[in-house]
Amino acid sequence: MLPQEIIRKKRDGQELTEEAIAFVVRGITDGSLSESQVAAFAMAVFFRNMTPRELTAMTLGLARSGRTLDWDDLDLPGPVIDKHSTGGVGDKVSLMLAPIVAACGGFVPMISGRGLGHTGGTLDKLASISGYDVRPDIATFRRVVREVGCAVIGQTDDLAPADRRLYGVRDVTGTVESIPLIVSSILSKKIAAGLDGLVMDVKCGSGAFCDSEAMARELAHTLVSVANDAGLSTTALITDMDRVLGREVGNALEVMEAVAYLKGEGARDPRLHEVVMALAGEMLALGDLAPSVAAGRARAEAALKDGRAAEKFARMVSALGGPDDFLERPKRYLEQARIVRPCTAGRPGLVIGMNAREVGLAVVALGGGRTHADDAIDPSVGLSGMIDIGAEVQIGSPLCLVHAASEAAAETAADQVRRAIRIGGPAPRPGPVVIDRIVVEERAG
Repeated sequence: MLPQEIIRKKRDGQELTEEAIAFVVRGITDGSLSESQVAAFAMAVFFRNMTPRELTAMTLGLARSGRTLDWDDLDLPGPVIDKHSTGGVGDKVSLMLAPIVAACGGFVPMISGRGLGHTGGTLDKLASISGYDVRPDIATFRRVVREVGCAVIGQTDDLAPADRRLYGVRDVTGTVESIPLIVSSILSKKIAAGLDGLVMDVKCGSGAFCDSEAMARELAHTLVSVANDAGLSTTALITDMDRVLGREVGNALEVMEAVAYLKGEGARDPRLHEVVMALAGEMLALGDLAPSVAAGRARAEAALKDGRAAEKFARMVSALGGPDDFLERPKRYLEQARIVRPCTAGRPGLVIGMNAREVGLAVVALGGGRTHADDAIDPSVGLSGMIDIGAEVQIGSPLCLVHAASEAAAETAADQVRRAIRIGGPAPRPGPVVIDRIVVEERAG
């Protein structure tokens, strides 16, 4: 087979055979497909989509491109369950959710990714912790999951390696928002991880890849359908990402917010808390650790309140090479930006909306994300204390604090954030942060 002929067929809207897709996956894995050919294939899929048969073949091909995990030999006394988010601005949910579920008896082998486009990645956030090994070997990964109950890491060289290469190409070629590429990327890692159950957080709004609820619904239904067809029990929540989730955006800053959340310090952002608890309830019910989603949520609330979740997070950080006292002194082990400047309102009124994508891009421009696959990230930069929709401001009121490496970068970011936040009136009616729940049809009702 010739790569250019396969690319041409997909470009022209033809359905690829399973053999052709297997050829592409092998080429991505062993490097026989060049970067330009991988990019061209991704762009062809972006514009021409994939049939269900193609998508299943692509997902399983990526999952089987390397090692697949099996947890049976560890005799774990609980289910192996996980959650995955399609990404959003300020989405640090995994940092809190994994230890909460582990504290309730689940085992969470969470394989996360780097930031894509305007959204931050869980892997980049954890990499900001001094010493934390985001890519341990499989033996270490399995040991930490067994001993602690959760481990959040990046893809290793031998777990879905074809997806790892394709993931990096998507980030810098404008093909992030393709539903087939999103579905096959997410599910290939989860299938390779040997899960018993998966809960998807599919986000929609200006800060998400799915900017419309219709696209989010299509993605959620596709994920649930393909995963369950592949034998992985999966449900999905559609959640709002039309504004920043939480108050912090940026890698080290979001870790700080997660630590404060787990320790019960300060007021928890209500929308962030609702998403964490909703997903925790789903995971615990899916793993038969609670008789219902509501009961699972109650268990999660208790694990958060009594400190068991915070203790799990501290143990995970230590077990993966981070400091033993990280929970007590997080600032000591996280880089601080050299410049911290307020971004202030230029007019009075009520905050009636925001373009969360532009907020995310402001953080990327500060150095907190990537414009090229091999870009280094500055973990210290970002935005803290983000104002929320409905707040009243005067001229000069702070909209957020900009954490930057230079005065010029801070000024540029402040201008971009100011343009992204809409001030006027009257105050909008708040919508739900959890919009809908998607399950396989036979479980609906």
